[in-house]
Amino acid sequence: MQSDTLLHIANFSTLFLCMVLKFPQIFVLMRAKRSTGISLNSLLLELIGFIVFVTYQTYYNYPPPTYLEYPILIAQDVILLLLILYYNGSLRQSLVYALLLVGGWRLLTVERWIIDLAMSLCTFISAASKLTQLQCMWSSKDAGQVSALSWGMATYTCMARIYTTSVTTGDMQVLVRFVAMTLLNFWVLLTVIYYQRRRSSSSKKDD
Repeated sequence: MQSDTLLHIANFSTLFLCMVLKFPQIFVLMRAKRSTGISLNSLLLELIGFIVFVTYQTYYNYPPPTYLEYPILIAQDVILLLLILYYNGSLRQSLVYALLLVGGWRLLTVERWIIDLAMSLCTFISAASKLTQLQCMWSSKDAGQVSALSWGMATYTCMARIYTTSVTTGDMQVLVRFVAMTLLNFWVLLTVIYYQRRRSSSSKKDD
């Protein structure tokens, strides 16, 4: 009984947070009207990882509560992508990205071995997304418009998914992915906080 309660809490809290997970980042971006510090390549890799993951879960008929947040996250990432392209003056490229992402998604379910292979690579794709974002901040030595709140919520949701996956499907590929994503999300969060505090300290000294 207690296990069921914890599972419901983990599923509900993850779904709720994911419904607003990207909102802080979207609001920061719209307020600043520039995408400094946000890696476009990182966002694209994250989108690919999300699409592969949710396709894998639906293909094998896993319980919807264990992946229901991913369509919501994909929609939020699409909004972020459009905003970044808009502020970079590259909005026309959105059609090309849309065609590639939709075409790739359709290709995933053509054969079973394709979706299995894609899921095997999914952890590396998602990890590359986080590392690309880290590299972007390391290069500029500034977190720019990156939202610490969004990355904090992402860290929690991945931790919750470690638990929900372990007590439902037990899929080792999925578990490994969530463990890796938890660690990398937390790393990005710490990096964002570090650069934001350093920028704040620098501003105070200038004053």
